[in-house]
Amino acid sequence: MSDTTTRGIRILVKSTYLPERSSPRDGQYLFAYHIKISNVGSETAQLISREWIITSADGDVERVKGPGVVGEQPVLTPGASFEYTSYCPLKTSVGSMQGSYQMMTADGEKFDAEIAPFTLAAPHALH
Repeated sequence: MSDTTTRGIRILVKSTYLPERSSPRDGQYLFAYHIKISNVGSETAQLISREWIITSADGDVERVKGPGVVGEQPVLTPGASFEYTSYCPLKTSVGSMQGSYQMMTADGEKFDAEIAPFTLAAPHALH
């Protein structure tokens, strides 16, 4: 689990291993991650883009950048929140993700809301 707040934007992440959609024998592990983005601050901000850094247990690092999340660029007024679930395939049973959302305030100021590292792990992969 990951929980970080940057300039009033709180990002809470929970990850889950999906055994029914994974094939360990073939080196394919699929994880879901559920994200709740809450505006606990006093200024309205819009999520413009995302950047993820995905690291597998064997040290492979993949960077994923793109506009919005799940096809949306939500505007978060103070007190509002936005939730979504997405997926991450890995070639190892353990890995991690971290990153940031680029946010823009109503007056056009941009800032990065940090997403603290969180672990992706199949059951019993970590002792």
